[in-house]
Amino acid sequence: MDSPQLGSLVVVGSINVDLTASVARLPGAGETVLGGTLERLPGGKGANQAAAASRLGGAVRMVGAVGDDADGQWMLQSLRDAGVDTADVWLGATATGTALITVDAAGENQIVVCPGANADVSLDGVRFAPDDAVLAQLEIPFEVVAQLVDAPGYLAINAAPARPLTEALVHRADLIIVNETEFALLPELESAQLVAVTYGGDGAALRRHGREVARVAAPRVEVVSSVGAGDAFCAAITLALHAGWDDHDALRAACAVGADAVTHAAAQPPLRALHSYR
Repeated sequence: MDSPQLGSLVVVGSINVDLTASVARLPGAGETVLGGTLERLPGGKGANQAAAASRLGGAVRMVGAVGDDADGQWMLQSLRDAGVDTADVWLGATATGTALITVDAAGENQIVVCPGANADVSLDGVRFAPDDAVLAQLEIPFEVVAQLVDAPGYLAINAAPARPLTEALVHRADLIIVNETEFALLPELESAQLVAVTYGGDGAALRRHGREVARVAAPRVEVVSSVGAGDAFCAAITLALHAGWDDHDALRAACAVGADAVTHAAAQPPLRALHSYR
């Protein structure tokens, strides 16, 4: 069966440089762990989702902000290399955002984000079309995300990092995406239209108006890093549901994309066309 063509996606979110230290195990409080290796890679939940969606076959535009510095130019070029339209990325005076990431041998991670230019993200001058899907996260000012209740078209919110959502945003969103921890912290999601809940290596579920309507196991793979898995999942589930895929097909493909992502060290891994994951 042929898959419906993927539509256009506007990602409103963060753009960071990821400073990633890979270590045998994560340090405890006050502990120093030696023997790590350091990498500088493109990141930020918004940029990760935009790059993933473009590589999966969507027509993607990024709304965000970077500094007018070498890192900002690097992040813009990285997005363009992934096929993302960066015309709505603001180049400002504040330094480009940075994420400090530690990843252990099992792929588990700890992340501290220094927002930098992400605090300057704005929707001023940004236009959304009725046939667009819009995908946002919560690494940018919440008032910007809250303004998306007035955007036309399909609206998906990745409620991460977890924070209380307005009633208007919960009711307006066509899709809200969270992991199991975030879901437990946000009881207001019980009234949402559709919620995708991820369970790491145990797969994911879809809940429509508080009732589970689909659940899929995740493929078993060798985990290198889980940093980009959730963002790849978000891109895939949004593209699939916006394109009209049924719940089970969309969830199965998104779990397969997330599983593919954890086999790579980078937060913006290479991915195949979305239909190949069905």
